[in-house]
Amino acid sequence: MHKQFNKGLLCLAISLGAAIYHSSAIAQSKAGYTSLFDGKTLKGWKRLAGTAEYKVEDGAIVGTTVAGSGNTFLVTEKEFGDYILELDVKIDNPASNSGIQIHSHYDPAGHDGKGKVYGKQFEIDPSDRKWSGGIYDEGRREWLYPLDLNAKAKDAFKVGQYNHIKMECIGNETKTWVNGIAAAYVIDTLDKTGFIGLQVHAVTKASDAGENVYFKNIQIKTTGLKAQPFTKGIYVANLQPNTLSIYEKQDGWKLLFDGKTSKGWRSVKNMQFPAKGWDTNDGYLTVEGSPNGMSQVGGDIITDEQYGAMDLSFDFKMTPVANSGLKYFTTLSKGTAGSPLGLEYQVLDDDKHPDAHAGRNGDRKLGSLYDLIPAKKQSRFTRKIGEWNTARIVVYPNNHVEHYLNGVKVLEYDRGGKEFKEAVAASKFKDDPGFGEAKEGYILLQDHGCKVNYRNIKVKRLE
Repeated sequence: MHKQFNKGLLCLAISLGAAIYHSSAIAQSKAGYTSLFDGKTLKGWKRLAGTAEYKVEDGAIVGTTVAGSGNTFLVTEKEFGDYILELDVKIDNPASNSGIQIHSHYDPAGHDGKGKVYGKQFEIDPSDRKWSGGIYDEGRREWLYPLDLNAKAKDAFKVGQYNHIKMECIGNETKTWVNGIAAAYVIDTLDKTGFIGLQVHAVTKASDAGENVYFKNIQIKTTGLKAQPFTKGIYVANLQPNTLSIYEKQDGWKLLFDGKTSKGWRSVKNMQFPAKGWDTNDGYLTVEGSPNGMSQVGGDIITDEQYGAMDLSFDFKMTPVANSGLKYFTTLSKGTAGSPLGLEYQVLDDDKHPDAHAGRNGDRKLGSLYDLIPAKKQSRFTRKIGEWNTARIVVYPNNHVEHYLNGVKVLEYDRGGKEFKEAVAASKFKDDPGFGEAKEGYILLQDHGCKVNYRNIKVKRLE
């Protein structure tokens, strides 16, 4: 009797456990949310573009890679405007990749008639670079927010277990969270409506087929939306020219160019803005260049104020064979003769300008600390001549410095450190005592005789 009783209790416990598991796999919608997935079927969804397989298994949508297929998407039949989306995602193989489409669209003629999904995507990237939670523009502009821009969120996503994902798409702002940790923040100018999609990434090798990505508890809120406060101190990829969001203003950012006037800038030679050689038309701060592409016309310009530790970013658009740069910790120790000394973020047409082949190990190429430290960059993260690039320079209070190009960190160094001093000693600045080590200095835009447009110049002092 005693053994039979225990056996009965065991069976009951197993049954209850199974019931609890099933109910958790198909979670109830949160208050104010609607489920986009019923936990049993793919009703309300359709497959687009590739040939990867989607099925329902244990209350989850399971996407499986298929060799030879392009990116495949299971998308909602409905389109949505403003919303908050939450779901749980699991990926087992760190070599795999996936994503969740936001406000996306479909071009049936794309990819030679195979169809193309395009639009913003919440990245699921369990590789060593750890960019899960970043924002990618599928089929169009590519990376908008690589998670290098918010490295503290890189470890939030866990491989081999379910991760809770949240996306807030309200107005022109998109914010993401991974397991409750704030990840990416983009303010865009495109796509205020579109479908939601679950991606199975393309694979070419048969050995990469059969890898799974799991999605469950997919819930959306479309009414009564209230923006969740975002953690302070996170960089915002603001794609609206020459503007700051409320979040950025509260976080200490200020514009160095208002998009209309030369306010805040002056010539290095006097207290006035150059009468020629620079203009502020079309929302750009433009160095116009010279007919021969060599001599200065307006000369370099500097900010009215000086800066020390800071977070600084700017957009730039080059013309062919362009050469310019932004200097920081710029001093006027040599007066107004020549270009003032400062640490320079190089702006250069690497393909056509001869300076790209000068210096040492490419330390005069785009994104480099000019003549000191080369930028390590992949060509896919460099925009074409005539397109906008975004640079970012972070100088921490401890003098650690980072350069970014289009959201990807391309170099870092310690200002005044041993390696920095060795680089200076081997450079054209070796005879300039204390080069680059001033406590603070001006921000300078260089006139090198070439036309370059600048915009979205913003800075935040760091303490």
